[in-house]
Amino acid sequence: MGSDSLSEESPERRFRTLFISDVHLGARGSQADRLLDFLRSHDADTIYLVGDIVDGWALKSNWYWPQTHNDFVQKMLRKARKGAKVIYVPGNHDEFLRKYYGTHFGGIDVVENTVHTGADGKRYLVIHGDIFDLVVQNARWLAHLGDKAYDFAIQMNRFVNFFRKMFGVPYWSLSQWAKLKVKKAVNYIGAFEATLAGEARRHGCDGVICGHIHYATIHDEHGIRYMNCGDWVESCTALAEHEDGHFEIITWTDPVRRIAPVPRVTARAA
Repeated sequence: MGSDSLSEESPERRFRTLFISDVHLGARGSQADRLLDFLRSHDADTIYLVGDIVDGWALKSNWYWPQTHNDFVQKMLRKARKGAKVIYVPGNHDEFLRKYYGTHFGGIDVVENTVHTGADGKRYLVIHGDIFDLVVQNARWLAHLGDKAYDFAIQMNRFVNFFRKMFGVPYWSLSQWAKLKVKKAVNYIGAFEATLAGEARRHGCDGVICGHIHYATIHDEHGIRYMNCGDWVESCTALAEHEDGHFEIITWTDPVRRIAPVPRVTARAA
């Protein structure tokens, strides 16, 4: 049994639906400990795992699987056993699960993509989003190279925030700040969002819910509701649907639990 199973807590906030993406279990940059803390006080009837939950790329090059990563897997299995509907939409980092579409693991459904019907009747395409990323699809070697550079940036993040914590300064992402200063990254985000919005229209949906680029946001800039869950490597964000059908992004970056809107964060084309 994982250590997390010894400290189940009654959630302070319960939602109709939670959407979590880009946890990257198996990567040293994964902040699974913060996600576990978030899940102790947040719960939902339905939980979507919107891709890159496990980082197969990282595990292939260097096996890393601490207790907190195992605890998260056990928590999801336990939620499914207790009656929560858990749906897993694999991404490119956990693409090894794509050959298991239509199967169930411990009560967790694995699907290519799906349509979520909101409390207000609106339909949202739920998809990781990597299949619309030309870098990942057509230049995998470049995506892997970018992945290594990203890992270095995350290591620098840890170094910076170690000293910020020593001086009582809140968490801050160096890599998020740096990427948003790069014009190409900003342009990439816009193109990705527009493409996903178009895909939602083709499915006859009112909106799209995705992950992949580690850029948490909710907006209607492309004439359709676009929502990105963010990630649990840098921004530590989740998308939540309330019982009345409205959505919010929750950030969970500080050691002291808090609930606050997340700013527009970072992008990662991997």
